[in-house]
Amino acid sequence: MKLITLLVVIAGVIALAQLAKVGQLTSLIRNKREEDISAADTRLNGGLFVAFMVAFYASFIWLIIRYGDYNPPAASAHGETYDTLMNFNMYIIMAVFFLVNTVLFVFANKYRQEAGRKAKFFAHDNRLELIWTVIPSIVLAVIIIYGLRTWNEMTGEASDDALRVEVYSKQFDWTARYPGADGEFGLANYNLITPTNPLGIVTADGVAGALEEIEGQIASLESELAHERGTLLAQIEEVEAELHAAHDHGHGHNDHGDHAEHGDEHHGLSAERKAMLEARLHDLEHMLEGDDVVVLSNAAVEAKEDKVHRLKRHRQRIMEVKPFDYEGGVAAWEAGADDKIMKGEFHLPVGREVEFVFRSRDVIHSAYMPHFRAQMNTVPGVPTRFKMTPTITTDSMRTVLDDPDFNYVLLCNKVCGAAHFNMQMKVVVESEEEYNAWLESQEEFLADKEVATESDARAEAADLENNESATL
Repeated sequence: MKLITLLVVIAGVIALAQLAKVGQLTSLIRNKREEDISAADTRLNGGLFVAFMVAFYASFIWLIIRYGDYNPPAASAHGETYDTLMNFNMYIIMAVFFLVNTVLFVFANKYRQEAGRKAKFFAHDNRLELIWTVIPSIVLAVIIIYGLRTWNEMTGEASDDALRVEVYSKQFDWTARYPGADGEFGLANYNLITPTNPLGIVTADGVAGALEEIEGQIASLESELAHERGTLLAQIEEVEAELHAAHDHGHGHNDHGDHAEHGDEHHGLSAERKAMLEARLHDLEHMLEGDDVVVLSNAAVEAKEDKVHRLKRHRQRIMEVKPFDYEGGVAAWEAGADDKIMKGEFHLPVGREVEFVFRSRDVIHSAYMPHFRAQMNTVPGVPTRFKMTPTITTDSMRTVLDDPDFNYVLLCNKVCGAAHFNMQMKVVVESEEEYNAWLESQEEFLADKEVATESDARAEAADLENNESATL
């Protein structure tokens, strides 16, 4: 069947090619040039332009009637303003669309080729230049000013009693955080991110634990590097070379009367240096015979040395995280202990202003909540903000849409990687009473953990810094 279809297609192409040749031969017999076009042909083409314009407009209007209201109902206080701005822009775009295409198709018919008609040529017209410069400039200025005013209203300062919610993004996951009873988010630092602390919330015990873990990793790597067979052999060779050089130098001076007695001290090794080298040689030989000896390639040694360097730099950055107090005397290192962290879904009270604080761990994401007309990029290292007030609860929206399974959703609207499509989080809007009951039932970040004091963490960091200085 496929072969028959292919043969039919090939035969059709050949037939069309032969018909084209017949047309060319007919023109040659009639002494007609290709550029000679009859009045009937131009009238036909002009009429087809107008007919296509009518069909084009009819299909466009049908699409608007059928699919024009593509946005779901706005569920936030600024949503109506946003939709008005969007419609305002669409009306301008459609007006320009109809105007430009009408001129295009009508002029194609009106100014078709006719015998005896000659085109008028002019190089410049100030009126035309003024029209297509001033009018678009005015329209664009109106659009920009209107848009900026709407944007400033949506991103301005939140009210004092606004609920603050932090939305944290990473490939490919969302996390929400609510402040505890102190009303402040705990300080967060990416250097403290661990599997049990995905947001890097800074606490005194978290700093102490991170420093302890890094010290263990550094000690393990340095021990492995110290027991590397090639490194041990090289160090043994260096120590033996220094001892032999000093021995040969001392024997050379014993041939001279004045320096025979004090040759080692003045031109060779001191007794203390020689004893130290011999002890070091004994230790290296003992290490070489031990069970901890490993064999690594030069590349592996360089990689481990680089990792030690990065771990030490990481340790220094953690030690530089300074404690401070928020306004009102709340310690930033302690504020995070009662924060509440949500996965999978988070809740919002209806009718109350919410200020979102967005952060990102890895790449730029885009927090998009279509029903709330809210979208904001989440940028690594740069917190971004957005405020909005939910106006329709989840249950009410289910009734409006006649969809019992409906849920508000937070999406990533920036292509951020292979699993970008799966990066979403459910949002539940409910009454203030239901929201408070839900929030009360959530566990605090360090609810069941023993928290070290801030002074303990400071003391441990100071001890590590002093030990590092002494080592250097």
